[in-house]
Amino acid sequence: MLKVEIHKESGFCFGVVNAIKSAEEELANDKDLYCLGDIVHNSQEVTRLQKKGLRTINHEELQTMQNKKVLLRAHGEPPSTYETAQLNSIQIIDATCPVVLQLQKKIRKYYSEANGDATQIVIFGKNGHAEVNGLVGQTDGTAIVIENKSDLKQLDFNRPICLFSQTTMSVNDFQEIVKEIKSRIHQEVNFKYFDTICRQVANRIPNIRKFASCHDLILFVAGEKSSNGKVLFAECRKANPNTLLISAPENIDPEWLIHAESVGICGATSTPKWLMEEVAQTIKSLQDPNC
Repeated sequence: MLKVEIHKESGFCFGVVNAIKSAEEELANDKDLYCLGDIVHNSQEVTRLQKKGLRTINHEELQTMQNKKVLLRAHGEPPSTYETAQLNSIQIIDATCPVVLQLQKKIRKYYSEANGDATQIVIFGKNGHAEVNGLVGQTDGTAIVIENKSDLKQLDFNRPICLFSQTTMSVNDFQEIVKEIKSRIHQEVNFKYFDTICRQVANRIPNIRKFASCHDLILFVAGEKSSNGKVLFAECRKANPNTLLISAPENIDPEWLIHAESVGICGATSTPKWLMEEVAQTIKSLQDPNC
Protein backbone atom coordinates (compact mmCIF):
# COMPACT_ATOMS: atom_id res chain seq x y z
CA MET A 1 0.00 0.00 0.00
CA LEU A 2 1.35 3.40 -1.02
CA LYS A 3 2.25 5.61 1.92
CA VAL A 4 1.30 9.28 1.50
CA GLU A 5 2.53 11.93 3.95
CA ILE A 6 2.07 15.70 4.05
CA HIS A 7 4.96 17.69 5.51
CA LYS A 8 3.56 19.15 8.72
CA GLU A 9 5.71 22.28 8.58
CA SER A 10 4.81 23.20 5.00
CA GLY A 11 2.10 25.72 4.20
CA PHE A 12 1.47 29.36 4.95
CA CYS A 13 3.93 31.31 7.06
CA PHE A 14 2.42 33.50 9.78
CA GLY A 15 2.63 36.61 7.59
CA VAL A 16 0.44 35.04 4.91
CA VAL A 17 -1.91 33.57 7.54
CA ASN A 18 -2.37 37.05 8.97
CA ALA A 19 -3.08 38.59 5.54
CA ILE A 20 -5.68 35.97 4.64
CA LYS A 21 -7.29 36.22 8.06
CA SER A 22 -7.52 40.00 7.64
CA ALA A 23 -9.14 39.57 4.23
CA GLU A 24 -11.67 37.01 5.45
CA GLU A 25 -12.63 39.14 8.45
CA GLU A 26 -13.21 42.19 6.25
CA LEU A 27 -15.14 40.18 3.66
CA ALA A 28 -17.42 38.80 6.38
CA ASN A 29 -18.57 42.35 7.12
CA ASP A 30 -18.11 44.14 3.81
CA LYS A 31 -17.97 42.65 0.30
CA ASP A 32 -16.36 45.78 -1.12
CA LEU A 33 -12.70 44.87 -0.56
CA TYR A 34 -9.75 45.16 -2.91
CA CYS A 35 -6.25 43.70 -2.62
CA LEU A 36 -3.22 45.41 -4.15
CA GLY A 37 -1.66 42.51 -6.07
CA ASP A 38 -2.37 38.82 -5.50
CA ILE A 39 -2.82 38.30 -1.77
CA VAL A 40 -0.55 35.25 -2.01
CA HIS A 41 1.45 33.73 -4.87
CA ASN A 42 -0.95 30.83 -5.28
CA SER A 43 -3.69 31.02 -7.91
CA GLN A 44 -5.96 28.49 -6.18
CA GLU A 45 -6.02 30.49 -2.94
CA VAL A 46 -6.54 33.73 -4.86
CA THR A 47 -9.52 32.16 -6.65
CA ARG A 48 -10.98 30.93 -3.35
CA LEU A 49 -10.91 34.43 -1.90
CA GLN A 50 -12.21 35.99 -5.11
CA LYS A 51 -15.30 33.83 -4.73
CA LYS A 52 -15.79 35.44 -1.33
CA GLY A 53 -15.64 38.90 -2.92
CA LEU A 54 -11.97 39.91 -2.82
CA ARG A 55 -10.95 41.81 -5.96
CA THR A 56 -7.32 42.10 -7.03
CA ILE A 57 -6.06 45.41 -8.41
CA ASN A 58 -2.72 46.77 -9.58
CA HIS A 59 -0.94 50.04 -8.79
CA GLU A 60 -2.33 51.77 -11.89
CA GLU A 61 -5.88 50.97 -10.81
CA LEU A 62 -5.13 52.21 -7.28
CA GLN A 63 -4.26 55.60 -8.72
CA THR A 64 -7.78 56.01 -10.13
CA MET A 65 -9.76 54.71 -7.13
CA GLN A 66 -11.58 56.87 -4.61
CA ASN A 67 -13.15 56.09 -1.22
CA LYS A 68 -12.48 52.35 -1.37
CA LYS A 69 -11.08 49.81 1.08
CA VAL A 70 -7.78 48.24 0.01
CA LEU A 71 -5.81 45.47 1.70
CA LEU A 72 -2.02 45.50 1.54
CA ARG A 73 -0.67 41.95 1.46
CA ALA A 74 2.18 40.50 3.53
CA HIS A 75 4.90 41.58 1.06
CA GLY A 76 4.53 45.23 2.06
CA GLU A 77 4.44 48.42 0.01
CA PRO A 78 6.63 51.50 -0.56
CA PRO A 79 5.69 54.85 1.05
CA SER A 80 4.26 56.07 -2.28
CA THR A 81 1.37 53.60 -1.96
CA TYR A 82 0.32 55.07 1.39
CA GLU A 83 0.58 58.56 -0.07
CA THR A 84 -1.71 57.60 -2.95
CA ALA A 85 -4.20 56.08 -0.53
CA GLN A 86 -4.30 59.23 1.55
CA LEU A 87 -4.78 61.46 -1.49
CA ASN A 88 -7.61 59.26 -2.81
CA SER A 89 -9.37 58.77 0.55
CA ILE A 90 -8.67 55.04 0.42
CA GLN A 91 -8.95 53.07 3.65
CA ILE A 92 -5.89 50.83 4.04
CA ILE A 93 -6.13 47.41 5.68
CA ASP A 94 -2.43 46.88 6.35
CA ALA A 95 -1.52 43.19 6.43
CA THR A 96 2.21 43.72 5.90
CA CYS A 97 4.14 40.89 7.56
CA PRO A 98 5.64 42.11 10.87
CA VAL A 99 9.07 40.83 9.82
CA VAL A 100 8.88 42.77 6.54
CA LEU A 101 7.56 45.86 8.33
CA GLN A 102 10.47 45.79 10.77
CA LEU A 103 12.90 45.50 7.86
CA GLN A 104 11.27 48.42 6.04
CA LYS A 105 11.66 50.61 9.14
CA LYS A 106 15.28 49.54 9.55
CA ILE A 107 16.16 50.44 5.97
CA ARG A 108 14.24 53.71 6.16
CA LYS A 109 16.02 54.69 9.38
CA TYR A 110 19.44 53.86 7.96
CA TYR A 111 18.68 55.72 4.74
CA SER A 112 17.49 58.80 6.64
CA GLU A 113 20.60 58.84 8.82
CA ALA A 114 22.97 58.18 5.92
CA ASN A 115 21.25 60.56 3.50
CA GLY A 116 23.81 62.70 1.75
CA ASP A 117 26.86 60.53 2.39
CA ALA A 118 28.44 58.09 -0.05
CA THR A 119 26.97 54.89 1.44
CA GLN A 120 25.44 52.46 -1.05
CA ILE A 121 22.36 50.73 0.35
CA VAL A 122 22.19 47.27 -1.19
CA ILE A 123 19.33 44.77 -1.04
CA PHE A 124 19.97 41.10 -1.73
CA GLY A 125 16.72 39.92 -3.30
CA LYS A 126 14.68 39.27 -6.41
CA ASN A 127 14.53 42.30 -8.67
CA GLY A 128 10.92 43.35 -9.20
CA HIS A 129 9.57 41.19 -6.36
CA ALA A 130 6.78 42.93 -4.42
CA GLU A 131 8.68 42.83 -1.12
CA VAL A 132 11.84 44.18 -2.74
CA ASN A 133 9.89 47.01 -4.40
CA GLY A 134 8.63 47.98 -0.95
CA LEU A 135 12.16 47.89 0.48
CA VAL A 136 13.65 49.95 -2.34
CA GLY A 137 10.84 52.45 -1.80
CA GLN A 138 12.17 53.15 1.69
CA THR A 139 15.25 54.69 0.04
CA ASP A 140 13.34 56.82 -2.49
CA GLY A 141 14.35 54.32 -5.16
CA THR A 142 18.11 54.65 -4.63
CA ALA A 143 18.87 51.18 -3.21
CA ILE A 144 20.79 48.76 -5.42
CA VAL A 145 19.21 45.31 -5.83
CA ILE A 146 21.48 42.31 -6.33
CA GLU A 147 20.34 38.74 -6.99
CA ASN A 148 23.70 36.99 -7.25
CA LYS A 149 27.46 37.52 -7.33
CA SER A 150 27.45 38.69 -10.94
CA ASP A 151 25.29 41.66 -9.92
CA LEU A 152 28.06 42.91 -7.62
CA LYS A 153 29.55 44.69 -10.63
CA GLN A 154 26.94 47.40 -9.94
CA LEU A 155 28.76 48.34 -6.71
CA ASP A 156 31.61 50.76 -6.15
CA PHE A 157 33.97 48.99 -3.76
CA ASN A 158 35.71 52.25 -2.94
CA ARG A 159 32.54 53.58 -1.29
CA PRO A 160 30.79 52.37 1.92
CA ILE A 161 28.23 49.58 1.53
CA CYS A 162 25.29 48.65 3.73
CA LEU A 163 23.70 45.31 2.86
CA PHE A 164 20.20 44.04 3.72
CA SER A 165 18.29 40.99 2.49
CA GLN A 166 14.79 40.21 1.30
CA THR A 167 13.23 38.13 4.09
CA THR A 168 12.80 34.93 2.04
CA MET A 169 16.29 34.57 0.58
CA SER A 170 18.68 31.71 1.34
CA VAL A 171 20.89 32.26 4.40
CA ASN A 172 23.79 30.44 2.72
CA ASP A 173 23.50 32.58 -0.41
CA PHE A 174 23.42 35.74 1.72
CA GLN A 175 26.57 34.63 3.53
CA GLU A 176 28.28 34.00 0.19
CA ILE A 177 27.41 37.53 -0.93
CA VAL A 178 28.83 38.94 2.31
CA LYS A 179 32.02 36.93 1.84
CA GLU A 180 32.39 38.12 -1.74
CA ILE A 181 31.90 41.80 -0.85
CA LYS A 182 34.46 41.48 1.96
CA SER A 183 36.96 40.07 -0.50
CA ARG A 184 36.49 42.94 -2.97
CA ILE A 185 35.95 46.05 -0.84
CA HIS A 186 38.86 48.35 -0.07
CA GLN A 187 40.34 47.57 3.33
CA GLU A 188 39.59 50.99 4.80
CA VAL A 189 36.05 51.28 3.39
CA ASN A 190 33.14 50.65 5.78
CA PHE A 191 30.97 47.60 5.08
CA LYS A 192 27.91 46.90 7.23
CA TYR A 193 25.54 44.00 6.67
CA PHE A 194 22.34 42.85 8.34
CA ASP A 195 20.99 39.31 8.10
CA THR A 196 17.28 40.18 7.75
CA ILE A 197 16.12 36.78 6.56
CA CYS A 198 12.99 35.40 8.25
CA ARG A 199 14.04 32.39 10.31
CA GLN A 200 10.58 30.81 10.10
CA VAL A 201 11.21 30.55 6.36
CA ALA A 202 14.94 29.80 6.57
CA ASN A 203 14.44 27.00 9.11
CA ARG A 204 12.19 25.20 6.68
CA ILE A 205 15.17 24.32 4.51
CA PRO A 206 16.83 21.76 6.82
CA ASN A 207 13.41 20.39 7.79
CA ILE A 208 12.24 20.00 4.22
CA ARG A 209 15.53 18.35 3.22
CA LYS A 210 15.07 15.77 5.95
CA PHE A 211 11.45 15.17 4.91
CA ALA A 212 12.38 14.82 1.23
CA SER A 213 15.04 12.22 1.96
CA CYS A 214 12.49 9.99 3.72
CA HIS A 215 10.32 9.32 0.63
CA ASP A 216 10.66 7.68 -2.77
CA LEU A 217 8.83 10.51 -4.51
CA ILE A 218 8.28 14.13 -3.50
CA LEU A 219 5.51 16.28 -4.94
CA PHE A 220 6.27 19.91 -4.22
CA VAL A 221 3.16 22.07 -4.49
CA ALA A 222 3.65 25.75 -5.30
CA GLY A 223 2.46 28.55 -7.55
CA GLU A 224 4.61 29.69 -10.46
CA LYS A 225 5.02 33.18 -8.94
CA SER A 226 6.30 31.97 -5.58
CA SER A 227 9.91 33.06 -5.00
CA ASN A 228 10.04 31.05 -1.79
CA GLY A 229 8.63 28.06 -3.67
CA LYS A 230 11.52 28.09 -6.12
CA VAL A 231 14.04 28.11 -3.27
CA LEU A 232 12.40 25.29 -1.31
CA PHE A 233 11.78 23.18 -4.42
CA ALA A 234 15.49 23.40 -5.27
CA GLU A 235 16.38 22.28 -1.75
CA CYS A 236 14.00 19.33 -2.03
CA ARG A 237 15.62 18.23 -5.27
CA LYS A 238 19.08 18.39 -3.68
CA ALA A 239 17.89 15.99 -0.97
CA ASN A 240 15.80 13.84 -3.30
CA PRO A 241 16.32 14.06 -7.11
CA ASN A 242 12.94 12.36 -7.53
CA THR A 243 11.15 15.61 -6.68
CA LEU A 244 8.50 17.06 -8.98
CA LEU A 245 6.92 20.50 -8.98
CA ILE A 246 3.15 20.75 -9.37
CA SER A 247 0.66 23.57 -8.87
CA ALA A 248 -2.55 21.52 -8.55
CA PRO A 249 -3.81 17.92 -8.14
CA GLU A 250 -4.65 17.67 -11.85
CA ASN A 251 -0.93 17.92 -12.64
CA ILE A 252 -0.33 14.46 -11.19
CA ASP A 253 0.62 11.75 -13.69
CA PRO A 254 -0.41 8.29 -12.38
CA GLU A 255 2.75 6.82 -13.91
CA TRP A 256 4.81 8.73 -11.35
CA LEU A 257 3.37 6.49 -8.64
CA ILE A 258 4.07 3.11 -10.22
CA HIS A 259 7.44 2.45 -8.60
CA ALA A 260 6.98 4.50 -5.44
CA GLU A 261 6.25 3.01 -2.04
CA SER A 262 6.03 6.36 -0.28
CA VAL A 263 5.12 9.83 -1.51
CA GLY A 264 5.85 13.01 0.41
CA ILE A 265 3.86 16.20 -0.22
CA CYS A 266 5.26 19.58 0.73
CA GLY A 267 5.00 23.17 -0.39
CA ALA A 268 6.00 26.82 -0.14
CA THR A 269 5.06 29.41 2.47
CA SER A 270 2.43 30.51 -0.06
CA THR A 271 0.91 27.03 -0.47
CA PRO A 272 -2.38 26.47 1.39
CA LYS A 273 -2.65 23.34 3.49
CA TRP A 274 -6.02 22.53 1.94
CA LEU A 275 -4.35 22.29 -1.49
CA MET A 276 -1.73 19.83 -0.25
CA GLU A 277 -4.57 17.78 1.28
CA GLU A 278 -6.32 17.71 -2.10
CA VAL A 279 -3.09 16.45 -3.68
CA ALA A 280 -2.90 13.66 -1.07
CA GLN A 281 -6.53 12.73 -1.66
CA THR A 282 -5.95 12.61 -5.42
CA ILE A 283 -3.01 10.25 -5.00
CA LYS A 284 -5.09 7.97 -2.77
CA SER A 285 -7.95 7.96 -5.28
CA LEU A 286 -5.58 6.99 -8.08
CA GLN A 287 -4.52 4.01 -5.97
CA ASP A 288 -8.07 3.19 -4.88
CA PRO A 289 -10.93 4.46 -7.12
CA ASN A 290 -13.35 3.92 -4.22
CA CYS A 291 -11.40 6.29 -1.96
